[in-house]
Amino acid sequence: MEAVGQVTADGLDGVVVADTRLSEVDGNAGRLVIAGEDVERLGGTASYEHVAAALWGVDVGAAQRALGEGRVMAHACIAGLGDALARDDGMDAIRAAAAHLDSRVFGSPAVITGAVATLVAAWAARRRGREPTPPDPALGQAEDYLQMITGAQPDARLVAALDTYLVTVIDHGLNASTFTARVVASTGSDMVSAVVAAIGALKGPLHGGAPGPVLDMLDAIGAPDRATEWIEGELLGRRRIMGMGHRIYRVRDPRAAVLEKATLRLERAGVSTGRLALARAVEQAAEGALRARYPDRPLLANVEFYTAVLLDTVGLDRAELTPTFAVARTGGWSAHVEEQRETGRLIRPASRYVGPRPR
Repeated sequence: MEAVGQVTADGLDGVVVADTRLSEVDGNAGRLVIAGEDVERLGGTASYEHVAAALWGVDVGAAQRALGEGRVMAHACIAGLGDALARDDGMDAIRAAAAHLDSRVFGSPAVITGAVATLVAAWAARRRGREPTPPDPALGQAEDYLQMITGAQPDARLVAALDTYLVTVIDHGLNASTFTARVVASTGSDMVSAVVAAIGALKGPLHGGAPGPVLDMLDAIGAPDRATEWIEGELLGRRRIMGMGHRIYRVRDPRAAVLEKATLRLERAGVSTGRLALARAVEQAAEGALRARYPDRPLLANVEFYTAVLLDTVGLDRAELTPTFAVARTGGWSAHVEEQRETGRLIRPASRYVGPRPR
């Protein structure tokens, strides 16, 4: 594994630390390729099982069976998790719960990915005042996840929308949590440890924590005709506009377009989306205000902007949004763990010492 470019204080920008066949992010062109396909083509057409199987290099049927097995086996472990799922914060809960899993049992990509879905659904169900619903291994990941949370057969339109979301965010290059998983894997550690570490990285608000605050922002604005005034007030107060701007993309995040279209499909199918018109007005107002204030910084809608609107329409609570991100991303994390293992190389970057010298 060879580093290319200069290590900077800005977080390893431009430093290549891995060759990967899993996904490619082109920030200038606004393009995301997952398992050889553009995300716009996958979103709304391919199931989570199909995309995950492509990342894992296995047959779709085998992937679906193993995902179901992982969900069932994780449900059998719930009684032995102590108070892990009683945590108020969902990311704290699944980090603690996943750490209890036996790496010898949950060591394959599909099984750990199914298990995380069960753990998040069990936490969400208890938070809603119900006991966890047993998984149905015959169902797809999106449908079973919704029925485990709600305890009822979900609307097929909502299942399709959630499936689009899971596909859209399954992998995204060497982001912070994926890099964390690969570092752990490079030490020769196990799959469960790598996924738990990745969950810890995703918990940070600079990585996976913005969908809930996007809903808070939309609630605060309330109506499309208030968007411009509210955005200007936030900028005058030097506060961040949630869901706008991305570390990599210099144009609009292509995943935002996929999720916006998925929300629009729900609306056209007769599902009340509630905030779609408001979100579009806020995006337009924010884009204009940010361009005027920061003309040299492209600050456009990122994936979390329309994640918030779509998952709210699907029926998830805002506290459940980042944990649901983990449900999707475990498919990518586990694929990167397997890919990292193929190299057999420990990730060990250098640092530049800037402290005092001995006399």
